[in-house]
Amino acid sequence: MERNSSLWKNLIDEHPVCTTWKQEAEGAIYHLASILFVVGFMGGSGFFGLLYVFSLLGLGFLCSAVWAWVDVCAADIFSWNFVLFVICFMQFVHIAYQVRSITFAREFQVLYSSLFQPLGISLTVFRTIALSSEVVTLEKEHCYAMQGKTSIDKLSLLVSGRIRVTVDGEFLHYIFPLQFLDSPEWDSLRPTEEGIFQVTLTAETDCRYVSWRRKKLYLLFAQHRYISRLFSVLIGSDIADKLYALNDRVYIGKRYHYDIRLPNFYQMSSPEIRRSPLTQHFRNSRRYCDK
Repeated sequence: MERNSSLWKNLIDEHPVCTTWKQEAEGAIYHLASILFVVGFMGGSGFFGLLYVFSLLGLGFLCSAVWAWVDVCAADIFSWNFVLFVICFMQFVHIAYQVRSITFAREFQVLYSSLFQPLGISLTVFRTIALSSEVVTLEKEHCYAMQGKTSIDKLSLLVSGRIRVTVDGEFLHYIFPLQFLDSPEWDSLRPTEEGIFQVTLTAETDCRYVSWRRKKLYLLFAQHRYISRLFSVLIGSDIADKLYALNDRVYIGKRYHYDIRLPNFYQMSSPEIRRSPLTQHFRNSRRYCDK
């Protein structure tokens, strides 16, 4: 404690006080370095934010090194600033290489910019997700899944085109780009369970979708809990959108609008009216997705 107090006394109390100040200002290089430091520390986060920060800080340290060499003629000030410049330059090169190495196919670029980037997902996380998937083409009038026949062994996200969903030949709703093709089926099964599709999914146009194999995706979830929570939110939102799309088509009996937020309303108001097959499928689908 006494040593610390004596050190503080030497630094503050016994240090010679500046009696005279320089009248002339420092050169333009010094002020340029200060401006670069101020602007550099305003950088943001992410890859491009780091590139911004390290580029401006590196230039600031370089200007300080030049100022120390030319104006001050102080070897220690020059050495420290030059070392810091080299560190910033190396960091800039490393981050630039990482950004350049993260390249995606056009479908993944659309998927990232439209769905994942607005949620604040970094390129490194999205790269992990993309490496576990594949891009598949589905031609017009070809089926992605057939009712009662196709097994549920993957999760797919539509990138382009339009998918028609039917049950027993009756139209239910469409699946549009940036929507999952099989989110209700995926959510209805546990990792160890198996199942088959209860609907038929047919391409109305030439379609492109990104697909993850079931086992591979669950392995990814086990390794990255953040990705697991992300997909849980995306799938839950997608299921809600599908239920409301189906709800818009369902009218029962005396044109009562079946509301999925009030599942017992119609039963209490008109119990004598017979349900249509579409309504029954709607109720089954809702229970199927709530498992």
